[in-house]
Amino acid sequence: MAASPARRAWPRSLAGRTALVLLLALAVVQAAGLTIHALDRVDLQRLTHAREISLRAISAWRTVLLAPPDRRAQMLAELELPTGLSATLDEVPLARPEFEPMPPPVARLLRLDLFPNSPPRFRPLQVLTAHVPGTPRFVASLRLPSGEWLNLHFHLPPPRPWHSETFLISFLAMTLAAGLLILWAVRRLTRPVRSLAAAAERLGRDVNAPPLPEDGPSEVATAARAFNTMAERIRRFVGDRTQMLAAIGHDLRTPITRLRLRAEFMEDDEQRAKMLADLAEMEAMVAATLAFARDDAATEPTAAVDLAALCRTVLDEAADAHPDLAEAIAYAGPERLTAPVRPVALKRAIANLVGNALAYGSAARLTLAAPEAPGRPIRLVVADEGPGIPPAELEAVFQPFRRLEGSRNRETGGTGLGLPIARNIFRAHGGDVVLRNRVGGGLEAVATLPG
Repeated sequence: MAASPARRAWPRSLAGRTALVLLLALAVVQAAGLTIHALDRVDLQRLTHAREISLRAISAWRTVLLAPPDRRAQMLAELELPTGLSATLDEVPLARPEFEPMPPPVARLLRLDLFPNSPPRFRPLQVLTAHVPGTPRFVASLRLPSGEWLNLHFHLPPPRPWHSETFLISFLAMTLAAGLLILWAVRRLTRPVRSLAAAAERLGRDVNAPPLPEDGPSEVATAARAFNTMAERIRRFVGDRTQMLAAIGHDLRTPITRLRLRAEFMEDDEQRAKMLADLAEMEAMVAATLAFARDDAATEPTAAVDLAALCRTVLDEAADAHPDLAEAIAYAGPERLTAPVRPVALKRAIANLVGNALAYGSAARLTLAAPEAPGRPIRLVVADEGPGIPPAELEAVFQPFRRLEGSRNRETGGTGLGLPIARNIFRAHGGDVVLRNRVGGGLEAVATLPG
């Protein structure tokens, strides 16, 4: 099932999720603060503009009232009126009774109540107000003592809460600074988690990896201390197991040697050969078991190695050991491909895969592929021409001492440790090994290494 767009957009890392939540919270807080600021700014702008219009309207009324009748129109035309206010001197009022009256909140905002309540000498004979139908305009008609009407036209312009460029610039600057601070703080706070994950990855590759520093905040120090304790217990368990197996192997070699000496004195040549073969197989099993338990790859230092040359060397040695199958041994890949690996351990792992392919599939065709892109792994494929393995057993064969008697037509069985050792070595490098049946027949072992 495909993930939803919201789930795909959700970051996978703890730092990404924490930063996203904090940034969203910052955006919500900023939006709420901006909304409150905008509403306050709108109210202030509307009040300031309305007060300026009302003062200029009163000034226009007094100018017309005190001017000589023959100069009223000229003096009214010379007045500088603000945006949203215009005045005309007419014979009839423009605020007609059939129009809707001016709403009381607008009348109070424009302070039209000052006209009827002014001193008698400045008081209009009549005041009419109206709302011009279909428009946001209002009209106030004031009757002069001479009978003329001063018609004041009001138009309150829409508020502009964001007209200040400096405000927007400062807002963006504060948001950017807060976002950068959040990202820096989140990365710093989640750094111990990344260090713990990296230490766990190192421990999975190398049981003798150095311990974590037990410093920082109390929670981080406690987690590091618990991790170091766990790693020490794992190292102690592995050491005890290796020491036990080494002691068992050492003790087994003595009776095996005695049995070999006694077998030499047997008169029956056929029985002597069978017994010596069984003893040789027992000794090989003991040696393989000790090698698997010691895991020598964990202690070998890492070095830059040409993987192409290493693969060709393994194939050349396999061809020398199996001259009858030399035609079925081939290499395909780049001439040079350098990577940091443990050369002896990796050579052993590749040799195990090639040996299995020759023993059970009568062919070993090795293909080496460089990473397809940065961060992608190096691929190493060993294909044979055998009958393959039942799908249910593809993973089971990696268990120690697991051998398939009839699945791959083997004439002689090994110890059952070749594939487990190879997988341990590749996993210690940070890669892996899997088996899969080929479409045209045969089996291929697909190994990966970090690119």
